[in-house]
Amino acid sequence: MMSTLDVGIVGGSLDSAVGRAHRTALIMDGRFRISAACFSQDFEITQATAGQWHLPKCRLYQDWQTMLDDEHDRIDALVVLTPPSMHMPIILKAFTLGIRVISEKPLCLSSAEAAEIKASQVSNNGYLAVIYNYTGYPMVRELRAQIAAGRLGKLVHVRAEMPQEGFIRAKPDSGEVPVPQDWRLQDNEIPTVSLDLGVHLLQMITFLTGARPKRVVGTQHSYGAFAPLIDSVDALVDYGDDLSCNVWFGKAALGYRNGLKIRVFGTEGAAEWSQMNPELIRMTDKFGESVSIDRSGEVLVAMEDRYQRFKAGHPAGFIEALANYYEDIYSSIQHVKEGTDAQNEYTAGVDISFEGLKVLEAISRSKGSPVMLEELEPPSE
Repeated sequence: MMSTLDVGIVGGSLDSAVGRAHRTALIMDGRFRISAACFSQDFEITQATAGQWHLPKCRLYQDWQTMLDDEHDRIDALVVLTPPSMHMPIILKAFTLGIRVISEKPLCLSSAEAAEIKASQVSNNGYLAVIYNYTGYPMVRELRAQIAAGRLGKLVHVRAEMPQEGFIRAKPDSGEVPVPQDWRLQDNEIPTVSLDLGVHLLQMITFLTGARPKRVVGTQHSYGAFAPLIDSVDALVDYGDDLSCNVWFGKAALGYRNGLKIRVFGTEGAAEWSQMNPELIRMTDKFGESVSIDRSGEVLVAMEDRYQRFKAGHPAGFIEALANYYEDIYSSIQHVKEGTDAQNEYTAGVDISFEGLKVLEAISRSKGSPVMLEELEPPSE
């Protein structure tokens, strides 16, 4: 019987966007136990979070530095859920103390930071998993398997989009657009909207196709209520071997709470998956005949028992997808503890994060002109 892993959490308090989702996903399958936490820089919020989440035995800290010093030999992994600007110092300290790290995306703010994290990981023989939860959906994994089995033939085009409306949708009573957290209103070399949404799309494309980006041309705009903050990005990414990808994401697209959708086209067929209808893949063959498949159909991986928390016809959603990803991380960490290979086909680390950040930096530089992509793997030293 596999043991439960003890984790510490930095960030993710009651007033965060992701904390409750991670807490639920962590404990859903009994794989993890939240044993230590610094949920907020405000200790009262940390205490309130632990109380509302019914964590009476969780050891609470006023600052993350003290928590890592005290807990490095008591927890199996650290979950980092802070704003992205705080990720790197937390991760670097964790590595020096021998703590395994699970980080919410984006891993950090730039490819330079990712390279520094990689160097520290190598020198300290550290463990790092970066969470891209949308690839935890069973039917996204099924789409990957269908592509790998050649069901679509040679891939020629991918369209990936993630429109949202959070920076332009007004409240009916006041006519005002709600102001997001302060850190979401600060652009760096890579706009925050790209770190929030763009990293998901780029990781999904590589996850599904196995292809690596070669060059990119893109544009960035500000259409919403918080100009000059970038809130809309379009890009055309060349993945080589005649595979092109259109990428569109932003937070100024009225009518879309989260319009994540990916369409893949090949010489023998096409497929489409949408996050708002996550249990189905629409497959079309070369004769133009379309069929929708779910977990109960003629599938390659989506019928696995781990995805059947309840039978098909009862949709599994965002939290279950995140729990699937945590299940993969659990398996990977167990292999590390046993001294065996930690590689897992579903989990991502620093390399895929570095690649995505490189592409997003190139989009920022592009301004409508093509940019070649080089050195897509971070140096190990």
